[in-house]
Amino acid sequence: MTAMTVDTSIPDSQLTREEIIARNLKAVEAHFHNENPDSVEAAIALYADNVSWEGPARGIVMKDPKEILAAYRGIFRTVSIKSFTTLRRFATEEYVFDDQVGHAVVVGDEMPNLGFKKGDEVSVRLAHCFEMKDGKIVKEIAYEIFREKGGVRDVDDIPPGCTPVVF
Repeated sequence: MTAMTVDTSIPDSQLTREEIIARNLKAVEAHFHNENPDSVEAAIALYADNVSWEGPARGIVMKDPKEILAAYRGIFRTVSIKSFTTLRRFATEEYVFDDQVGHAVVVGDEMPNLGFKKGDEVSVRLAHCFEMKDGKIVKEIAYEIFREKGGVRDVDDIPPGCTPVVF
């Protein structure tokens, strides 16, 4: 998979409101596109130097891009993603909100506080709040709600027209 890039050379102050919002949406799209073992470095390149990454449901806060990169690699060794469905994504000049549902199989144990073991099939409701500046991600908060696939908490109201991306 080819890495997706975003031009972050122009500061927000030189863009219109519409251009800032469009670039913020593109940056988040590129970040998600690059969240894979082959181009994860390109996902990390979209972080600002003073980035903060939070996973409140797992009790994680990271501020070092190298630590975040290592955590992503651990995620890739822990869950085998089967599909993701984007439910909604919208932006302002400073924030991007993204809401997804995913299905995966746990294949490793390198995600702290995941709460599932190897072989478990899981569903995850994944809401992100990205704080943006100059086309870069300053803060990423990933609200990860892992549930047993098919379990009593595996219930989502999927808006019409949402299409799963199957891996």
